[in-house]
Amino acid sequence: MQLQQHRKIILAITIGYTLLILYFLFFAFGRLDTVDQITEYTFMFLPDSFFRLPGLSDLLHPTLMDIVGFGNIVAFIPVGVLIPLLYRTNFIRFMTGFILSILMLETIQALTFLGSFDMNDVIQNASGAAIGFGAYKLGFRMKNNWMNMVATGISSVVLMLGVWGVFGLVDQAFTKEMGPFVAINELKDRNGNLSTGTKRYILKIGGQNVEPKYNAYRVEGKKKETYTYTLGNREEIYLSMHYGIPDQEDFHGSIRVTVDGHEFLSVSAESQRREPDMSEIFLPQANELTITLEGNETLWDVGFREMVYKWS
Repeated sequence: MQLQQHRKIILAITIGYTLLILYFLFFAFGRLDTVDQITEYTFMFLPDSFFRLPGLSDLLHPTLMDIVGFGNIVAFIPVGVLIPLLYRTNFIRFMTGFILSILMLETIQALTFLGSFDMNDVIQNASGAAIGFGAYKLGFRMKNNWMNMVATGISSVVLMLGVWGVFGLVDQAFTKEMGPFVAINELKDRNGNLSTGTKRYILKIGGQNVEPKYNAYRVEGKKKETYTYTLGNREEIYLSMHYGIPDQEDFHGSIRVTVDGHEFLSVSAESQRREPDMSEIFLPQANELTITLEGNETLWDVGFREMVYKWS
């Protein structure tokens, strides 16, 4: 009799919690107010950010995205505890049924314009349910229900911290970051030779003393000078350069930077300030870099940083 009463209480809690989850999935965050503004279905089948949970520093000043990402896991931990309490099941059957249910709900979200189908959400929700199931298996081992609940709560926290740590490590492993600075004079030109540009010396531009660290380029005894380098089909690089016209020179000239025949920077003296300037250009892919200088333009510390994985 007492067992049946406990089962009824758990069933009521499960139904109430399920309704709460459905509310957040379909009606919270002003979803109904934006339905009329959406005209296309959104299906994201390829996961790309489910490992990106907020770090400890992010939790001190959380954004809405931090809360949503963390909540996608935490909100489904109780499901992993309540369902095994109601029905005798193993991990494989539970997770199969849960994932199918979440896929169905995500599809309904997309078709009703009350959200989107996002595989990142599916993976995060399933992770939360798996944590809950693991906590249930670890926690419910005693005859005292209160002790079982305390043990399950502690197990949930421990497992969540473990998943959080693993997600953080995996995210770091698969997140690109800025690589070391590579000066272009370290590369070979079109003919396979190293070119150092002109001799580095202290410049005075806009009353400021500028001392190039890596390289310097300017026209010497000509109207125009062109430098061409092979970057080797690099992907996702940030090309940076400093430029200006020395104070003792007439204020005329231009800079033109092209990559694989496409112009990414064109600067003339008329549009410049009488002080050192700097430009950074993102290049999704780059093989041949060409820099063309005219007049009294001076270019220095030209180089790039490539987006790389920590392990590469």
